Amino acid sequence: MVHVKWHGHSCFEFGDGATVLVDPHDGASLGFPAPDARPDIVLISHGHDDHANGRHLFESPGVLVLDEPCELEHKGVEIRGVKTYHDDVEGSRLGPNVVFVFEIEGVRFAHLGDLGHALDRSHLEEMGRVDVLITGIGRGSQLPEDNIDRVDPQVVIPMHYHVEGIIFPYFRMMEVTEFTEGRAHVRWLESPESNYELSSLPEEREIHVFRLR
Repeated sequence: MVHVKWHGHSCFEFGDGATVLVDPHDGASLGFPAPDARPDIVLISHGHDDHANGRHLFESPGVLVLDEPCELEHKGVEIRGVKTYHDDVEGSRLGPNVVFVFEIEGVRFAHLGDLGHALDRSHLEEMGRVDVLITGIGRGSQLPEDNIDRVDPQVVIPMHYHVEGIIFPYFRMMEVTEFTEGRAHVRWLESPESNYELSSLPEEREIHVFRLR
């Protein structure tokens, strides 16, 4: 069983033995508490502040920090970083992005970071099977609908959207209800935490919305 905790925006913690933290923010710059985590592995999709300015909080001896495409295993966690872009012009406007796929206790998670284009066949082949997909929904350029269908996960967890109290002056982010409206199989969780186990994943795709506050 893998315990998943949302620390706000795009920062998630995954733990079962070894702990993985993805896209750590510093808390204050976004209006959240700093992530309270002790990760063994830190994954950073790209260098923009809202995804990486908490990096310094977790860089210490014994912590593996990955921010580039890769394929490796560390402390029992299989990790693959797939080269993508933050925009639809091969990064010329907003730079590169790494989609991280990692397997813990048989459950394969994919965190799309700030993916700004449709995933093509080569990306999907590199990613392999994905059981739980964490995708940004905050703006249209992230193409969540197209990429959800291409990846075909059993669970979708939205991230990078407007929540009460967030500091994000760059553009208007979508409300999560704009994403979930009209969709079937939406589960509104009562906390920022949930557990996932391969044998109990839903047969029909579900959207799991974590509650931050």
